Amino acid sequence: MKIERYQIEEHNSKLAQSHQRKFEFLAQDIKGTEDIIAKLMKFQIAIPSWALGTGGTRFARFSGGGEPRSLEEKIEDIGVLHQLNQSSGAISLHIPWDIPENIQATKVLAAQHGLRFDAMNSNTFQDQPGQKKSYKFGSMQHVDKAVRQQAIDHNIEVIKYGVDLGSESLTVWLADGSCFPGQLSFKRAFENTLESLQEVYAALPEKWKIFVEYKAFEPNFYSTTVGDWGQSLLYTSKLGPKAYTLVDLGHHLPNANIEQIVSLLLMEGKLGGFHFNDSKYGDDDLTAGSVKPYQLFLIFNELVAGMDAKGMDHATGLGWMIDASHNVKDPLEDLLQSVEAIMMAYAQALLVDTLGLEEARLANDVVRCQEILQHAFRTDVRPLVAEARLRANAAVNPVALFRELQIREKLIGERGFKTVATGL
Repeated sequence: MKIERYQIEEHNSKLAQSHQRKFEFLAQDIKGTEDIIAKLMKFQIAIPSWALGTGGTRFARFSGGGEPRSLEEKIEDIGVLHQLNQSSGAISLHIPWDIPENIQATKVLAAQHGLRFDAMNSNTFQDQPGQKKSYKFGSMQHVDKAVRQQAIDHNIEVIKYGVDLGSESLTVWLADGSCFPGQLSFKRAFENTLESLQEVYAALPEKWKIFVEYKAFEPNFYSTTVGDWGQSLLYTSKLGPKAYTLVDLGHHLPNANIEQIVSLLLMEGKLGGFHFNDSKYGDDDLTAGSVKPYQLFLIFNELVAGMDAKGMDHATGLGWMIDASHNVKDPLEDLLQSVEAIMMAYAQALLVDTLGLEEARLANDVVRCQEILQHAFRTDVRPLVAEARLRANAAVNPVALFRELQIREKLIGERGFKTVATGL
């Protein structure tokens, strides 16, 4: 389905007076308002094809109905999100969950919705129907070369799909590891994984990048072969200049200082991108900014500072994507909330008095450092983000318009209540 232009305009006109009052009040105290709005309008966050259906746990899955039954319907759903916020202009595919049946038709449909194809994602953490070798004891780390080769071939196949769609990056997340002490040789597991990644790296087209994602635990709990940012950095450093570390905010042990990790990876020129979500305990895959909004702001503060130091374009210098699981929320509403939280954290980071912060640091004025950061974080930037949407012909309040237009109800009417999207 598509939202008509007049529906967005009617929604915005009803909120225009209230929004304008809030925006003008905020703009009085902000320097460089127009520059910030321009950056917000340019900033796009990719939506993963697997996040458009109801998520689940090991215990249950409660479908909300109207879920996309095909890649085409997933593209249509992301198109609706992009119409509402004009900040979701990219889709990230997961193979084999979303293999395009007709490449050209898929590209045309995406273009009709104003979408481009972001990073491609491989899957060697599950056994697929008809798969010859099992990944039960690992994929790229496996002691059997035939299993490793199967994983390598799959990743190269994913690259080929990406080339056809216009993507320029591959994300590799490995569930490889061990559940019990003595189960594997750490050294051999690392060497096998590196050798496998090197074969995939050799197949990358000229302008492509490979992102090596890490995770502290799960599904293996004793050891993980790419368990933290240091292990990922070690792999990417050995692979070469096209290899980068990808940071998933939920893939850390509790209380990890993610903003410091981000800063150091940027310094080394090895930060490739992000999977945004939030967590209370581990890989909870909650709505971005729902539990730890200050941490999200601190991460963006380091991102803006580090990217500016290297002269990187905020919108295109790194890969930006949401990776969340919607167990009890409407998936589309959840994604709208995550995009809003990310845009707010980015806007707040753009407000930081960087010169004042550096002066305070050099003077060891700890109180002043905290005051500068928290002043930016406590600034209500919602009118600023809404103004960027308004100028981009999106909705002032995307979630409100989603509900006003009864989009979920219409999707259920079109697709039925008992539909299940492909993916986790």
